Amino acid sequence: MESSNHELLLPLVQEENICLPLPINVVSKYWNIDLPTEEALEIAKQYPSGTGSVLIEGIELAERNGLVCKIHHSSLSELKKIIDSGIPPIVILPGIPEITQHASVISGYDDTEKTILHYIQKGNQEGEQQEGAIPQEIFDKEWSEDGRLLIILAPEDIISSLNNEKKSNEESNRLCFMSEKLNMQKDISNALESLKKAIELDSHNFTALHLLGGILNAQNSEDCIKYYQKSIDLNNEYFLSYNGMGNFYLKSNQFEKAESCYTKAIEINPKRSARIYKNRAYLREKQKKNLEAKEDLKSYLKFSPKAEDRGIIEQAIREL
Repeated sequence: MESSNHELLLPLVQEENICLPLPINVVSKYWNIDLPTEEALEIAKQYPSGTGSVLIEGIELAERNGLVCKIHHSSLSELKKIIDSGIPPIVILPGIPEITQHASVISGYDDTEKTILHYIQKGNQEGEQQEGAIPQEIFDKEWSEDGRLLIILAPEDIISSLNNEKKSNEESNRLCFMSEKLNMQKDISNALESLKKAIELDSHNFTALHLLGGILNAQNSEDCIKYYQKSIDLNNEYFLSYNGMGNFYLKSNQFEKAESCYTKAIEINPKRSARIYKNRAYLREKQKKNLEAKEDLKSYLKFSPKAEDRGIIEQAIREL
């Protein structure tokens, strides 16, 4: 590792599928462990077509092949210490429009430039590792939106050498990932049980509270609001819970409350979701706020330029 910018040299990786996400494969190969792609493809058959990455499946696959995983809420200073220990951490960050979240491998940092370095593989012909440098302040702001979740995946002796005690929320956080897996498998009952256990283990786990709110929202249960609100009380930058509340209020025709929630989410991160603008445009149009609705539809197309309903939206903009 270079001392000037604290950068780890990560392997070039092309292979990934929904049960072997790229970040898991990259970190595993960094530790000279080749995860079986065939096994990951077989596991993927459990999931409906169109399912996004199932991160916990990749983690469990890595664990079956000799690695140990820790999942906890972290900080920028701890992130840097982990990198300086020679471990490439995985973080959960806001996704680009239409993608709720994504996992990213952090390959280093540069204190002089005050940047955080992400591993980005674009399949360049030279076969070189691609780096994405993000200003540290922007990285930390976006990372905080989802509670600064961090995943450490490494051999057991490396994990045990870290000078940190077991985090009280590690098991609770793991249950959150398990619940998402069960939810994707349409096993709602066990997904709910996983989240209730996660909250029992750590009543301050706003990720678990949000996910529980999400399942209840899908069931059209008004109880989702209290869980979303609890998660927001613990992390006032939690975009996803504001958006979730907005969605519930929208479908229950509580337009003023929905607009307030969507507006707060957009204030936190105006680029995170394109659909949130379309939803807010709809409820604003219902409230006769045509100018505001028109601007929201323009923002929707700006952040989703390849939207399938682009023609319909452009027509709506002309008519408002």
